Amino acid sequence: MAPSTKEAQRAELHKTIWRIANDLRGSVDGWDFKTYVLGILFYRFISENLAAYINDGERKAGRPGFDYARVSDADAEFGRAETVAEKGFYILPSELFANVRASSC
Repeated sequence: MAPSTKEAQRAELHKTIWRIANDLRGSVDGWDFKTYVLGILFYRFISENLAAYINDGERKAGRPGFDYARVSDADAEFGRAETVAEKGFYILPSELFANVRASSC
């Protein structure tokens, strides 16, 4: 039984992504590369998750244009304790993935 077109496309995509990852990592050990990439992905996920959580809360409170990423770190400290109690972590706006990425470009 031949694989479906969808399965064939998925297999081709998998091979292409794997080839690109190998090209990117160059001489770096695969395990080190995986650890680095997964760490970056996790950091991005928690940054976006926190910003969305805070933005949603502020927008529901009547601030429709609120953007946590644009708040100063000093102003953001106001909600640290409550956010840590609710989410279990906290990232200052200047340390969000998007802001770190923008400042390094």
